[in-house]
Amino acid sequence: METVTLSLAEAYALSCRVLRENGFNDAHAASIADNVTAGERDGCASHGLWRLLGIVGTRRKGKISGEALPVVFDHAPAIVRADARGACSLLAYARALPLLIEKARANGIAALAINRCVHYSALFADVEPLTQAGLVGIACTPSHAWVAPAGGIRPLFGTNPLAFGWPRAGKPPFIFDMATSAAARGEIQLHLRSGTPLPPGWGIDREGLPTTDPQAVLEGAMLPFGGHKGSALAAMVELIAGPLIGDMTSAESLAWDEGAGGAPYGGELVLALDPARFLGDAAADHLARAERMFSELQAQGARLPGERRFLARQRSEREGVTISRSLYDDIVALSRAAP
Repeated sequence: METVTLSLAEAYALSCRVLRENGFNDAHAASIADNVTAGERDGCASHGLWRLLGIVGTRRKGKISGEALPVVFDHAPAIVRADARGACSLLAYARALPLLIEKARANGIAALAINRCVHYSALFADVEPLTQAGLVGIACTPSHAWVAPAGGIRPLFGTNPLAFGWPRAGKPPFIFDMATSAAARGEIQLHLRSGTPLPPGWGIDREGLPTTDPQAVLEGAMLPFGGHKGSALAAMVELIAGPLIGDMTSAESLAWDEGAGGAPYGGELVLALDPARFLGDAAADHLARAERMFSELQAQGARLPGERRFLARQRSEREGVTISRSLYDDIVALSRAAP
């Protein structure tokens, strides 16, 4: 397979150019370009430069604003709200983040509700800034109804990712970011793009029968991971990042899309917890206990979540990122074909 290698600066510049030429203003183009470049840098191809195809497609279908600027509200002593006004979630998050951190440090815990946002990005990018501030972070969001509940055969839930971040002094944070489905939607789309079958257990066809055909799963339903356990977590995400914050469920998001094929539209919930407020002078002692647990995990040969991403980040910063020539050509074509 023919490939193209780009420095991180080149990947960012290409992303910005494509986004600006397709109707995103400078602020949105910069935040989206930074996010997809970071995903590619960290070895997360399903949330890397490939995402530009879907973002621009969503814009051309009229399902995302490229100009609306978010409005941030100091809603309650421990609650921040951000109205993305139909634009991408990333800029709303960035502009609400300082107030979220301030409230978490004042109260020990704080929540951010982002409403009316288009969400496509990996959630590790939303919890990592909290860990950099010394906070524990949790984030979740519904998506479109692509996933059948355990025991069902029709899509009801989204992939409904859930991310958690734990700060570590002098070391990369402990971060996991997982879909509550057996795989991320983007992983299935990448299998379709490359013409490779799916692992068993990822999805079912329109008749509810197991299949490894990516197209059949995209037309049928994805499955939750771990059966009823993943299904229950998916339902939790629907509730706390949907009705709890006054936003859409995955089924409502898909209905709003009206068959356009745009990215999910709805809300995101982010929680920030401050160990210093919970523990006071004892914080360092208890954080050290967490480090002992991490050491014991690694001593058994287990890999800490996020380790591969941080190793990929170091490599990409030296060597750049490599994508297929076909993907590179498709991204460049977005610029040439811009309205």
